[in-house]
Amino acid sequence: MNEALIVSNLLLWLAVLALLVVVIALSRQIGILYERVAPMGALMMDSGPKVGEAAPVLRLPTLGGGEIELGAAGARSTLLFFLSPTCPVCKKLLPILKSIKRAEGHRLDLVLASDGEAPEHEAFRRRAELGAFPYVLSAELGMRYQIGKLPYAVLIDAAGHIRGKGLVNSREQLESLFAAQELGVASVQEYLDATQYAKERA
Repeated sequence: MNEALIVSNLLLWLAVLALLVVVIALSRQIGILYERVAPMGALMMDSGPKVGEAAPVLRLPTLGGGEIELGAAGARSTLLFFLSPTCPVCKKLLPILKSIKRAEGHRLDLVLASDGEAPEHEAFRRRAELGAFPYVLSAELGMRYQIGKLPYAVLIDAAGHIRGKGLVNSREQLESLFAAQELGVASVQEYLDATQYAKERA
């Protein structure tokens, strides 16, 4: 009886030790995977003006009256956010845009852009409480940037040059445009690829 108890205890301890080894191995693999799966930035399309080029300069009317000049050199950068009242992802990002405006409003102008009928957009603007943002309706603006999918964002610096652009589906992808500008690269993915290449060469 005692021998059976001792054997069972030994087997249990062996099982615990085996599980511990498996947990350590899995933790190590998760760490390696985390390093390999880098954060994904805004998805850049290969169309429209390229990062580093001068932004198209357009003077456009805004909803609610007035005009705005986009792409011209000025005192602040501009984040141009293309959206639609029927786009669920666009609506999900609106609180994030409001947060960015509060945090970066001293150095960044945030402009909403779309096309279509003004009454629909006026109603959407009221429902979503977007009165603080300039809102332009212009098919020409979308064609100049060759916008194919929404939501799409373009970051223009104070000198009127495009510093980041791409399809944005999350806060991380939106913030990657600012990170790319700070790093002086076309996109965060380009920076990560260059860093990975440098590591492999070292």
